[in-house]
Parts: sequence; C-alpha cells; structure tokens
Amino acid sequence: MLHIHNGDSSAHTAKQSSIPGEHFAWRESLMTGPTPAGVTGGEWQKVRARHLSEAYGVDFNECEQGLLDQQQKLASFEEHEEVVLWFEHDLFCQTNLLYLLNWFGQQDTGNTRLSLICIGEFPGKENFRGLGELNAEQMASLFPGRQQVTSPQLKLAESAWQAYCSPDPAELESVLQTGAPSFLSFLGQAFQAHLRRFPSTKNGLGSIENKALQLIDGGAKTFLEVFPRFGDAEPVYGLGDAQLWLALQMISDGKQPLIRIENGNNGAHALPTEIVHRARFEITEPGKSVLQGEADFVELNGIDAWLGGVHLSPDNLWRWDESGGTLKSG
Repeated sequence: MLHIHNGDSSAHTAKQSSIPGEHFAWRESLMTGPTPAGVTGGEWQKVRARHLSEAYGVDFNECEQGLLDQQQKLASFEEHEEVVLWFEHDLFCQTNLLYLLNWFGQQDTGNTRLSLICIGEFPGKENFRGLGELNAEQMASLFPGRQQVTSPQLKLAESAWQAYCSPDPAELESVLQTGAPSFLSFLGQAFQAHLRRFPSTKNGLGSIENKALQLIDGGAKTFLEVFPRFGDAEPVYGLGDAQLWLALQMISDGKQPLIRIENGNNGAHALPTEIVHRARFEITEPGKSVLQGEADFVELNGIDAWLGGVHLSPDNLWRWDESGGTLKSG
C-alpha cells in the first residue's frame, strides 16, 4: 500500500502511526508558477523546475531531479494493491490533488485501487488548518474512512485540472457555474479563492497581496507577525511561509514598490528562513495609494505573472471584479 501525503509533516506523522504501508511526501506548489496546458513529460518537469528554482533559490538540476524522482515514485503504483491520497481543503492542497488525480486518470491502474482522504475539519480541532496538526493516533482514525476513487470521478477531476491549466480563466468560472464534482467537495471554494488572486479591478492587486498589504498597514511590521495573521484571515489558500514570502517580494519589486523590506534583501526572491523571519516591512506612499484604491499596481509596475495556466501580461490582462464576482478581460 502506498500513501501519498501533501508535504512532509503529515507523511512523517503517518509513518509513526499504525497505518500500514509506505508513506511518501508529495513536494510541489502547483498553486504558484506556471501550469501551462498541453505541456507534459520532460518539458513539464523543466517548466516546473525552472519556477521552483527561481522562486525558492534551489539549484535547477536539483529541482528537476526531485520532480523526476516524484514521478518515478508515482509510476511504482503498480507494485501496490492500493494507493491512498491524503489531502486537505485549501487551494494549495486542491491544486496538487487535481494534478495527481489527472495523472492517475491517464494510467491503466489495473488491479490497483485508488482511494482518497480529503478533510476540512477534525473533531476537537477548532480552526482546523490541515493534516499536519494531527498526531499519529488521530491520523490513523481517518484511514478506515477513505473513499475509493472511481473512473468517472477521475474523468471529472481531469476536466477540473484542464480548466485550472487553461489559458482562458473563463473555464474556471464554468466549473463553478456547473458545480465542482461532488467527491471534490472543497474544490468550489478553492477555485473561487484562486479567481480572487487575479488583479482586482479596484487596485490591480490579487487577494493575497491585498490582504498582506492591509496587515502591514494595520501594524503587522514583521514577517513573524504577518504570516500567522494572514493564515487566520485567509486559511482557504493554505500558504506556507515560502509562498507568502513570494507574494511580499512581488509587491516590494518594481518601479513603484508598495512596501520596503528591511533585513530581507529586496533584490532576492529566495532567502534563508532565518533572514525571512527577521524581515520587517514598511508600507510606501504608492502602497497606501494602491490600498486606498487611488492607484493601480499593474499600471504602476506592469505585470508578468502566471496564475495556473494563465500568463498575465499587459497584452493578456484578466482582472477580478469583486462587486460582480467575475473576471473581466483587459
């Protein structure tokens, strides 16, 4: 039996539990960086490795090899009678889960069963964030409740993944309008949160950057203050410290930075954890103007970013209209 966990924390706990089988930590961040449609195999590994290397300051070859090793582990599913996916409700988890379901949907799984454990709450855990909060006994209590994933369900997951990777984000809205697959009960709220990441029609910032800027303006002056407050305010994203740091770097770069970062070396996207945790923030005058809706981040600094399969640029700009609850082109 092979268990695939979203990250090292829950995999480590599961290894200490009574749950039988091999436990494998899936390490990706598919909610960040490009996930372009039509790119597969070795080219996909290169695209993702390039992003992970640039974003997190890891050697490209090391990133690529790590991704290849993961794929080889996936390909070993035939050695197991059952593969169990352990995931959570937030966008970080849901995008990784969709990738895996789509991948398994392309395989002839033969006699190997595919099962899913995906939760958004746990008894006695107020403000539940994820499986990493559970101890070994609590993790083991979830195992008997795993649900078998059927072929029709894999087809639905494949369609949802294709929508996430599409260069046309209207396909995501179509998923929300028709209803996310019922066995992926958290996908609707995750996709809705993803759409809110597109630049706002109000000020050109996505929801993550907007909330971070609000927290800094409200008195959270260090990363160790901003990070937990952001998690409390926007748990639907499931951001780790590395992902939030990327968002903060984005609004500190450019011709008109919205914040200044002290002890964080503004020019470097990836830094050792101890330096990130010492970073202090100060909102700039452009930052205040953008926060108040008097200026637009995209107009001040341009845009060159990926959200799933959408490459945002001045010539391909999609914005989120909060009042209408929809995307607008241009």
